This record gives sequence, C-alpha cells and structure tokens, in this order.
Amino acid sequence: MVFLVNLARVVFAPLLEPLGGAFQAGDAALGTIATLAWLGSALPRIPTGYLLTRFSRAYVILGSAAVLAVAAIAISVANSIPAVMFGAFLMGLASGAYYIAANPLASELFPDRVGTAMGVHGMAAQFAAVGAPAIVVAALAVGDWRTVFRAMAVAAVLAGIAFALTARRTDMPAAGDEDTAFVAAARHQWRIIAAGVAVIGIAGLVWQGVFNFYVKYAIAKGLTEAQGNQLLTVAFGAGVPAFFISGRLADRLPVIPLILSIITGFLVCLYATTLVSGFLAFVVVTAVMGYVIHSLFPAVDTYLLGSLPDHHRGSAYAVYSGTMMIIQASGSSIVGSLSSAGYGFETIFTGAVAVLAVVLVGLAGLYVDGHFPTGART
Repeated sequence: MVFLVNLARVVFAPLLEPLGGAFQAGDAALGTIATLAWLGSALPRIPTGYLLTRFSRAYVILGSAAVLAVAAIAISVANSIPAVMFGAFLMGLASGAYYIAANPLASELFPDRVGTAMGVHGMAAQFAAVGAPAIVVAALAVGDWRTVFRAMAVAAVLAGIAFALTARRTDMPAAGDEDTAFVAAARHQWRIIAAGVAVIGIAGLVWQGVFNFYVKYAIAKGLTEAQGNQLLTVAFGAGVPAFFISGRLADRLPVIPLILSIITGFLVCLYATTLVSGFLAFVVVTAVMGYVIHSLFPAVDTYLLGSLPDHHRGSAYAVYSGTMMIIQASGSSIVGSLSSAGYGFETIFTGAVAVLAVVLVGLAGLYVDGHFPTGART
C-alpha cells in the first residue's frame, strides 16, 4: 500500500518530459501538476485526523486505496493538462489520507521501536521513488504515459483487497481508541506540532522543488536526459537505506541534534550540486544528498509519534502533517515559475540554500537556548 501511495506522488517527476511533449505544456504548468499531487496529499490530512476520531485506521486505509484506483483511472483517460492536474490532485488525496492513518498505526503496532517501524515503512515507500523512473521507462516501452496509470489502478485494487484480508486476521492495537478530541489534542500539543512543521516544512519545500526538476537541472548542467533520470534514481535509491538506518538511529540518539545535523548535511549537499560538473561527480553528490534528505523523514516522525501520548497521537500528527505538507507542496510550483521567469536552476537552488541556512540557524538557536520542545506535553 505505501509503495503505491508514494508512487502516486513521485511518478510525475519522470513523467514531466513525456507529459510536456504530449500536451505542449511549459515548465510552469508541469510544475503545477507535481505541486497539485503534493497539495492533494496535504489537504486531506487534517480532515482525516478528525475522521480517525470516529473511524478505525483500517477503514481509512481501505478508503485511500479506493480513491487511488479512481484517480489513476481518471488520469489514464485525461485529454488535457487540466484533466491531468485534477487526477494528480485526486492521487494526492489518496496518499494524504493513507499516511495519516498508517503512520500512527505502524507506531502503535511497535510502540517500543517507533523509529524502526517508521524506518521500515518509509523504506517500503522509498522503493516506489527508486522505481518510478524505471516504471515510466518500462511503460513507455510497451505503451505510453497512460500505461503507468492503468497499471496503478489495477495494483491499487489488488493491494486494497490484500490489506483487508490481512487486517481481518490481525489483532489491531487499541491505542487510537482514546484519541477522540481532535481540537483539544491540537491545542494541547501545539508546541511540538509547530516544531515539526518548522523542521520539515522548509526543508521539504526545497526538496520538492529540487527532485521534481532534477532531470531538467541535469540537462541544464550539460548532461543528457537519460543521465538525469539515472541521477534521480540514485537520489531516491540512496533513500532506501537512509530510512532504515535513520529510524534505528532515532531510537538510540538524541533526536533533535540528529535532525539538525541532517538539515545541515542537506544544505551542504544541495550547494555542492551547484559547484560540481561531470556525470560521475554529480552521481557522488546526488547519492549523498539523497541519503541525507531521506534520513530526515523517519527522524521527524519518530520525534513526534514516539513522544505523543495515545490520546493525542493521531489528531496531533494529522495537524502537523497537513500543515507541513501544504508548505512543502508549493516547492515544485515555485521552482517551475522561477525557471519560466528566466532564472537558472543554479541561481534558484543557491537561493534555496540561503533560505534553508537562515531557518537552520534559527532552529539551532532555539535548541541551544532551551526553547525548542524536546517532546510532547504529557
């Protein structure tokens, strides 16, 4: 399930070129498609958190599989860019609802190993990001870009059936049963929610803009489109071990210094991409950057889900997740608009590094000063 819902968000990155050719669309329109997929993933998160105070996590996960299947069918028959945008938004809705239900469920299934559980779940999602370029290439070899979405629709139906059968045989945790006061949870845990949003909102926004235009960035640096797709695969491939290792580290190390160190590493790596030239140098920097940025997500999830109490976990996590996703969803649109306005990718990414550095200094200062929340309120 998590493989499919993450594929629904990342599959548009390697599809931007084929979609642009099929519909004669510019960078701004293509960036908006990717942004709508992530915006769709952001908007249902807070409402889903409220739904989880009334319905079980399993029912919400099954509903997300149904929405994903419908969305994939809608895109497969789209005949215009606005129709593709609508389908991308629907696919995002499915992924957003899924994560709000599934991440708390995974943490509650393994309460003594939250970081490891988040790492394994995230690693499974990351296989979709790694496989997305290859999936697109295979689809184009046997059909066209529509083939990707036809296959996703079938897979979503099969995965939903498999999850339903498995859930019936599983003794589900009752921790979420206590989470029935959505607004109270958000009000009580606003400090850790705000901290999580500050940490991952800006970093995620930058990463959104980077990876959705990484192929075009590589071409602008003198590489071929094939090499650009290989670099994208390297970036996502490095995230597979990153999720698992970072999750385990988050169970063992002070999580706030770990998070700040990861953001520092991402900042340095992104700036390094503006300095290097040549395919091999780009591969090395891309691999390190992919590992570093994907280490951030399980660390932040462990920070929140590992400290939030049972009666606030789902609701508070939904508020955090929905807010940070709205912020980072605009990354692709911002980069696409700046590119269409005539700014080079090196200039855009250097500016992103500067913004991220200011945020990092602010977060580090709050932590040293003792004003950065180290956990949830009990």
